[in-house]
Amino acid sequence: MTKFSILITTKDRLSDLKETLNQLACFIDNDDVEFIICDDGSSDGTSTFIETNYKSIQLIKNAKSKGLIFSRNRLLNLTKAKYAITLDDDAHIVSQNPLEIIETFFESNKKCAVIAFRVFWGKTLPDNLNHTLVNARVKGFVGCGHVWRMDVWRSLPNYPDWFVFYGEEEFAGFHLFKKDWEIWFVPDVLAHHRVDVKARKKHQDYTTRLRRSLRSGWYLYLLFYPLKYIPKRLAYTLWMQLKLKVFKGDFRALLAILGAIFDVLFNLKRLIFNRNALNNSEYQKYKRLPDTFLYWTN
Repeated sequence: MTKFSILITTKDRLSDLKETLNQLACFIDNDDVEFIICDDGSSDGTSTFIETNYKSIQLIKNAKSKGLIFSRNRLLNLTKAKYAITLDDDAHIVSQNPLEIIETFFESNKKCAVIAFRVFWGKTLPDNLNHTLVNARVKGFVGCGHVWRMDVWRSLPNYPDWFVFYGEEEFAGFHLFKKDWEIWFVPDVLAHHRVDVKARKKHQDYTTRLRRSLRSGWYLYLLFYPLKYIPKRLAYTLWMQLKLKVFKGDFRALLAILGAIFDVLFNLKRLIFNRNALNNSEYQKYKRLPDTFLYWTN
């Protein structure tokens, strides 16, 4: 059995992917690491570039775009590795000897199902990468830098591809919690996510991203929260979006909110059918866990 795989899904971001593959060259050339990329219907020559320049990378393709979550399911269900590292196409691992760190941690922590990396979000890494953070059990992880113990993944439902984008990690986190598996933040593995978060508000897909982010949060409340807490959580998140965005003149956010409400209503039957809620005792225990560490800065 292959011990490690690196899984990346990409769509029409060839320049970012080129940089990622350049940064990950030591893993691509490692015979002990399986490297798989899913091209989610790119039209920018991504598949041709990989086939021409990276013969050792296993390439799978969606003839038409099926979405990030669908593609991640394909990758995770394809790999035969013991541990599967997932990275975004604009993210790479910075730390020295990350595979050794990952394997040692999993071997020492048998209840750990997912390791969440320390992730720096920004175009340029800081000069000082030292840290004083400690390993910690957390609620969840982010897609741009984590690793699965694959025998646990295979015991769980697939990510919900109808979410399309956002929320799949939290979905898995709830299922792991209910089955008494753990997610650990391990800061000694550092990934660089090469994205300018503040600039995203100026991107054309800002409304789409916000809509999908909001609806995924509301989906998760309806799927996993005890009934008595759902109305308050829905009302609070709606109010905060209105207060912090719409009432300050961000009318694209209003379109996103209305779209997210429509999505929840459209998928209400599916949400009810797939509901797997925590009981009150589980919910109180879950709340005490630290939140997902979304990113790290110096």
